[in-house]
Amino acid sequence: MECISTAEDSKIIKGFCMEKRENADILGCRVDLLTAEEAISGIKSIIDRGQPAHIITLNAEIVYQAQSSQDLRTIINSADLITPDGIGIVWAGRKLGFNIRERVTGIDLFYRLCQEAPVEQWKIYLLGSAPGVADAAASKLAITYPGLQICGTHHGYFGEEDMPAMVQEIRELAPHILFVALGAPKQETWIKKYKEQLGVPACIGVGGSLDVIAGYKKRAPGWMIKINMEWLYRLLAEPSRFKRQLVLPKFVTLILKNKHKRRI
Repeated sequence: MECISTAEDSKIIKGFCMEKRENADILGCRVDLLTAEEAISGIKSIIDRGQPAHIITLNAEIVYQAQSSQDLRTIINSADLITPDGIGIVWAGRKLGFNIRERVTGIDLFYRLCQEAPVEQWKIYLLGSAPGVADAAASKLAITYPGLQICGTHHGYFGEEDMPAMVQEIRELAPHILFVALGAPKQETWIKKYKEQLGVPACIGVGGSLDVIAGYKKRAPGWMIKINMEWLYRLLAEPSRFKRQLVLPKFVTLILKNKHKRRI
């Protein structure tokens, strides 16, 4: 969708519509109809704007949890940019008649932003996972993306008493992007609570991405990702995820019921 910048609309930045972009409504949760390239362009515009922003990579599990949590729905719908992470969201959107063109996953967005960061001179901060994981991920990223400025890391095992010092550290280091790997929806709640205090232009929840980047967990082979079977690989690699996957049939049922209601 083409946008034209005007003096009256301060939220249109370098051709990216902050308010006028198209989005889908999936069980009361907004998701923006963006490709990966459009998401990158949008995040660039958000960083240029310089105001604290929340970016969510939305999957079916989070949407299902939001059905019983008005607070979570509010967090999702108030985010600055929401990408369709997961084949469940893509399927649901298309089933409901929305033009969701492709998945835009958290880890793919992570890699693309790290690729862009040296060119744009962005600093990044890694927060989350077990002690040592963020540091290991930082080392791998520094090798993969020469010139990448990783201004700080912190593990995800912290309490409320640690927050003042941690928020102050991140604020002083002034990253352009804060990758938060606390798992959903904890990371979304955390970003919403501390976004303004942190002052980071782009705060992005990335789930278990740090574990994959650090090499502690493996991502599905490329062919499985291409045919949208990454969820099956993760389930086979981590049988403990089975209980979480049980929400997917329930999600599908809700989507089909919602589609039926729209026809009536």
